Amino acid sequence: PELTAVDNVALPLLLAGTARGEARERAGAWLERFGVRGQEEQRPGELSGGQAQRVSLARALVTGPRVVFADEPTGALDSLASEQVMAALVHTARESGTSVLLITHDAQTAAYADREVTLEDGVVVSGAEAPLGVSR
Repeated sequence: PELTAVDNVALPLLLAGTARGEARERAGAWLERFGVRGQEEQRPGELSGGQAQRVSLARALVTGPRVVFADEPTGALDSLASEQVMAALVHTARESGTSVLLITHDAQTAAYADREVTLEDGVVVSGAEAPLGVSR
């Protein structure tokens, strides 16, 4: 909570040995991709819920991971912020070739997925007809 938005996004790069200036520059580019450019020096408590979530997603994607695990990424957001976050996540993941494993209880959020697997009480009840890793 004490780091600014740009430092939050730059943190994984810094931990991987990227020079501070380059890490902050790359972090700024990711903040722009997620529509929070201009908020670089704000701390999480100074951002809206949607802005804070987009900063978190930028931090998750800044290192170019092959897979991102997103557990209820819109859980604390209103419907407009949820839509904005999911649109940005889907667009960025497709653009970068990153797979996203999304966990949600919200049907509108689940609708962004290319493939849905539904669990009830820990048991798969639908969507597992094809082997995992194969889109429907």
